[in-house]
Amino acid sequence: MTGTGRSTSGKEEDPVRALWRFHEIEMEALQAVSRMLARGADHRELLQEILGVLEEKLEVYRGTVVILSPDGDGFTVEAVAPGAERPHHRGTFKKGEGIIGSVLASGEPEIVPLLSQDPRHKGRVHQREGDKDVSFICVPVRVGNDPVGSLSVDLPAQDLTRLKDVARVLEIVACLIANDICNRRLARVWRDNLEQENQRLRTELSPRFRPENILGDSSDMRLVFTRIHQVAASATTALICGESGTGKELVASAIHFNSPRAARPLIKVNCAALSEGLLESELFGHERGAFTGALTARIGRVEEAEGGTLFLDEIGEFSATTQVKLLRLLQEREYERVGSNKTRKANVRIIAATNRDLEKAVAGGGFRLDLYYRVNVFPIHLPPLRARKSDILLLTNHFVKKYAEQAGKEVRRISTPAINMLTAYHWPGNVRELENCIEYALLLCQDGVIHGHDLPPTLQMPEEAPRSGASGMLHERVAILERDMISDALKRSAGNVSAAARELGSNERVLRYKIRKLGLARTEKT
Repeated sequence: MTGTGRSTSGKEEDPVRALWRFHEIEMEALQAVSRMLARGADHRELLQEILGVLEEKLEVYRGTVVILSPDGDGFTVEAVAPGAERPHHRGTFKKGEGIIGSVLASGEPEIVPLLSQDPRHKGRVHQREGDKDVSFICVPVRVGNDPVGSLSVDLPAQDLTRLKDVARVLEIVACLIANDICNRRLARVWRDNLEQENQRLRTELSPRFRPENILGDSSDMRLVFTRIHQVAASATTALICGESGTGKELVASAIHFNSPRAARPLIKVNCAALSEGLLESELFGHERGAFTGALTARIGRVEEAEGGTLFLDEIGEFSATTQVKLLRLLQEREYERVGSNKTRKANVRIIAATNRDLEKAVAGGGFRLDLYYRVNVFPIHLPPLRARKSDILLLTNHFVKKYAEQAGKEVRRISTPAINMLTAYHWPGNVRELENCIEYALLLCQDGVIHGHDLPPTLQMPEEAPRSGASGMLHERVAILERDMISDALKRSAGNVSAAARELGSNERVLRYKIRKLGLARTEKT
């Protein structure tokens, strides 16, 4: 149907029926546009598809979308309908210039029944030589009350009533486009803010994860620091071995933040926490419909770590199938999403960690030999805490300061009996267990000193085994408490027994007896 009210066969059509048909076409056009917007395709490609629908449904041509330039002083042609001639001028135009400029300046639509008779027509966007009977409609694209662009079309010269009908459809489409522009702007602002916040956090956290800030002064830890320094500057695959709680993740962070990839993501994956099916999807991503519940496509951790580092914790927990796919990633730096045949390249550095003996796992058939050779390029062995007893006091002081600040408590020192208990313990949970113990003790600490009885029950071991029954255990615990309290009082009084006795609510004679009995005579002031 054309704007003259005639059918395509040339016969005169009933005006009511013609109007009804036009309204049906309006609805079809708006429905198609809304579906396109819901897909969320590339912005310019999306606008071109919308213009193509308008030309097809409304019998218009030279559909053009103009968007304000970033400075807000002019506008540029953002999109034209597919198959239309390209604009002969793609520069920036000023507000108020021509008909489109007037729409952008006023924010009101313009309907021009005969474009050739409008003196504002400059022909700066499209060439229209020989097109005399052309009508022109231009509507604003507004975000809020501010025009940010325009939508314009040419169409055969028609009566004003029909032009207003077309203009109404274009205004609805312009509102939909404006909403899409607004959402994209908000997403861009959110993304920019997130990148700025990410950069700020990286700047703050970078010193925290440097090797010099990993606590430890034992010979074993100095060797670890040397290994970190040796491997950080390269892209070599590193394997961090050590018991749970020794700080493998901290070492991986130190390697990443001291490498040329420090500005890119460090993505961490706990392989032991995921099943085989979930682990493969987590690492490589999946396509929509790849399995039940895969309603949308999802990128994997490998893709998230592009340009940066992928840390695979507890790599010894990989299944045989996942080991094969990981081997390909390490060898070829290639992978495929679950449910896809498309091969993707990966520019990532791999750092793996394990608390298992991988050599024994290889011998037992639980770990592939070729994969072991690929991940064990540069091994770093973290010593357990029981093998670096000289670092216990250093770590303890660090955790005391950390949790005292968090709790708002003032802790002056750790008592000698508490230090003895800490150094005598075997620490099966390593540094993580020590940190938890100090946090526990800080909650119970009342007088600014961490005593032996403030430490967790697992550390409450008497110096000698109780002789028999509950009475022996009680006797030993009372002796530990007495020794702890008297020792601290003597230290606070600089060895003055009289002052210590007054502080403890006792007398000097009783206190001297306790000092000799508990073997604290060397603490007494002579």
